[in-house]
Amino acid sequence: MSSNPHLSVIVPAYNEAKSIARTVTAISNYLNACGETYEIIVSADGDDGTRGIVAEMVQQDGRISVIGSAERGGKGRGIRNGVAIARGQIIGFCDADYKTPIEEIEKLLPAFQDGFDVVIASRGMKETVILNPQPMYRRIGSRAFGIGMHLVIGLWGIHDTQCGFKFFRGAVAKELFGQSRIDGYMFDVEILHLAEKRGYKIKEVGVRWQDDGDSRLDLVSGNWKNFKDILRIRFGGHTTSNSADTAAATTQR
Repeated sequence: MSSNPHLSVIVPAYNEAKSIARTVTAISNYLNACGETYEIIVSADGDDGTRGIVAEMVQQDGRISVIGSAERGGKGRGIRNGVAIARGQIIGFCDADYKTPIEEIEKLLPAFQDGFDVVIASRGMKETVILNPQPMYRRIGSRAFGIGMHLVIGLWGIHDTQCGFKFFRGAVAKELFGQSRIDGYMFDVEILHLAEKRGYKIKEVGVRWQDDGDSRLDLVSGNWKNFKDILRIRFGGHTTSNSADTAAATTQR
């Protein structure tokens, strides 16, 4: 396409061969029905054939592209690399497991017209609808994480930092992800922390959400790494770019 799309949707994926075609097709069908100009960037790490599946879809639709490598670089890095090549006026991401359906974007986009810079889906608002909740032990763990994260980072006005459905004004996304350093799951916290520090207006919106029972987080080693990343966010400072990461990504359109 010669002109930039209104919307860039990045789909981070790690070994999602079983679900990626269904997710990308659902996003495409919905945005086509809306008459939206868009691009879909699948940022896929792993070796299970996910990138090959998307590469076949690329041949049928030039609005789809795929980047990534066999090595697992982390969700934060994958989205960061996707943002670096995104062209949309609005840039955001949607998880490959489709916990939040793309239709929920209808609840987020109007906030940009109201002057917000960052609009995030939330499982913690009164209008949120949880169709299939997480197991109790994960809900308890999430609450404990939230308390600890707020005590260290702040972000007291945000109920849910971790829902994988967030959208940004294009220039804001480029700035925030260009300065981010966290490759793993705590990238959400880092991005929101950066946005708050820079005075961007953040809107949290309740959405439909369902757990798929497929968590990639190890409760011991994963949470220890998350805790260390929280400390890095709070005390480590930030660089101004991540050109090495984006240069390492391979792209197929």
